[in-house]
Amino acid sequence: MCPRVAHPNLRKGFLEARAYQLEGVAESLQSSTLLVYPTAGGKTAVAVMAMAETLHRDEGAIVIIAPTVGLVDQHQRTISEWLVSDFESVSLTGSTPPAKRKQIWKISRIVVTTPQIYRNDVLSGLVVPSDISLLIIDEAHHAVGNHAMALSADLHMENGGERILAMTASPGFSRDHVRSLCNRLSIDRIHLRSSDDPMMKEYLSDLDIVEIRVDVPNELLELAAPIRGWQRSIVDVERRLGRYVHEGAIGYAGLSSAMERAQAAIRRGDGTGYASVSRIALAMTLNHLINHLLSQGVAAAREFLRRKSVDSDSKKKSSRDLLKDRRIRSLIEKLDDMREVHSKIGSVRRLVAERLRRNRDGKIIIFATYRDTVSAIHQALSDISGAHPVRFVGQANRGESGLSSGEQIETINSFREGHYNILVATSVGEEGLDIPSADLVIFYEPVGSETRTIQRRGRTGRRRQGDVVVLIAEGTRDEGAVSASLRRELAMKRSIHSVRRLLTSGPIDYSLLDSFTVDLGVEFVKAEFFISEERGRHAVNLSEERNPARVIDDVEEEVSSLSDPSSFRPRGQFGLEDFKR
Repeated sequence: MCPRVAHPNLRKGFLEARAYQLEGVAESLQSSTLLVYPTAGGKTAVAVMAMAETLHRDEGAIVIIAPTVGLVDQHQRTISEWLVSDFESVSLTGSTPPAKRKQIWKISRIVVTTPQIYRNDVLSGLVVPSDISLLIIDEAHHAVGNHAMALSADLHMENGGERILAMTASPGFSRDHVRSLCNRLSIDRIHLRSSDDPMMKEYLSDLDIVEIRVDVPNELLELAAPIRGWQRSIVDVERRLGRYVHEGAIGYAGLSSAMERAQAAIRRGDGTGYASVSRIALAMTLNHLINHLLSQGVAAAREFLRRKSVDSDSKKKSSRDLLKDRRIRSLIEKLDDMREVHSKIGSVRRLVAERLRRNRDGKIIIFATYRDTVSAIHQALSDISGAHPVRFVGQANRGESGLSSGEQIETINSFREGHYNILVATSVGEEGLDIPSADLVIFYEPVGSETRTIQRRGRTGRRRQGDVVVLIAEGTRDEGAVSASLRRELAMKRSIHSVRRLLTSGPIDYSLLDSFTVDLGVEFVKAEFFISEERGRHAVNLSEERNPARVIDDVEEEVSSLSDPSSFRPRGQFGLEDFKR
């Protein structure tokens, strides 16, 4: 029998006992804690156990804030299933009128809401933070700057709020960012577990991360040639002025450095700096356009230029001037008449067809940055035998079609229930809504952000061995994005450890877990004893780094090497969708 957690406020047999999670619960009960687990590591389980004990020993309410309406809904349903029926959870969103919210705040012990609602209701006096015993912040990496999550935390602490449990898979790569996040949330402790930690590793399925490199088609290189020539002519001028100094291929780093020099010239009173700023800004725009065209294809470039046309309608002079240029007008005309020709589309088709041929019951998620690219991929997959793709994008914006929060939830449920087996998603699918796990995740392009990479990667390997494929267009920004994401992910771990050492939090007080026991099947033992036994069992294990990504130069080689269905291994406690009845 799998060990189960027992507590007066937890439903019997619902929660698998994991020692590292119980340690996280103890820390969160001790003081405000930042919980950092990889996606599918079980952050929600820690939160629910912390809630159960808080309800057991305190009279105050518990508030959970999450960044999206969809995630609010899923948290509310999960809490209702895991906690005993004595404690009913309520969700509040913008559709709940203030008069009704006031009454809910008065009578409810558990409220799940968005940061915007919590902030507004604190400001209007509908809720008093000093009456709240525990504030849980999901996807806490958003709690910086002027984000509503950060402003909610500010108000909570300024008005007498107590403990905060902040949860994220990726708090940021820089030490300053992690420190700023901890300061903003008044964090006293950091509970960190990585995927190679011995106490966690046995609960996570393996991930096979593969990089597939593809050539850029000649048609796209020819389309980009005039734009590249235009960009080079601008850079040549700035080189002569001593402002563009980088060697090698023109890139964002060199242009950004040149912009800083031009702005410094203006501060010195050099009037030529103004023209340089304008030219370099144009070169940066052209750089983005070139990257869209070469690393993603026709659809992405078309969408980029469409957004510029929206900017021009808003009387943005730089966009109007760009669109007037004959080279851009010619490019727009050619793109309008072209189908998607990027090699990545063919790679996606072959990967999907081979996976479905070997496992008809498998699920696949494909991430792309732009909605036009999502549509192009969706169309390209529609004629593959056994493929039932669905688009998953954010809400409508500036004339774009999109999915409302309700439609997003409906799409996810349809994907979960098997009506669709391929989800083609923009960044809205990276976090927030709890997307059911997939056997295969395809990154149409790598992303330089460690946060987004971790979130995307976490959509597979939740219940069995999963594969992550990253498509890289050779000679484009894709190559830099891969190395940037890896560097930032390694830096994130160092930064978290560095900041944690600065926190004077002291040892874990395991007596806070006295209300928890673990059902071993033949006997119940104290949670502290269970943790001690598990730590002893893993004491001889050394942390091992996960295998680095393999580099494949040919998609034909790769489609035959990805995980066979026979290697799928069932696991317990994988994500919110696994607890639905």
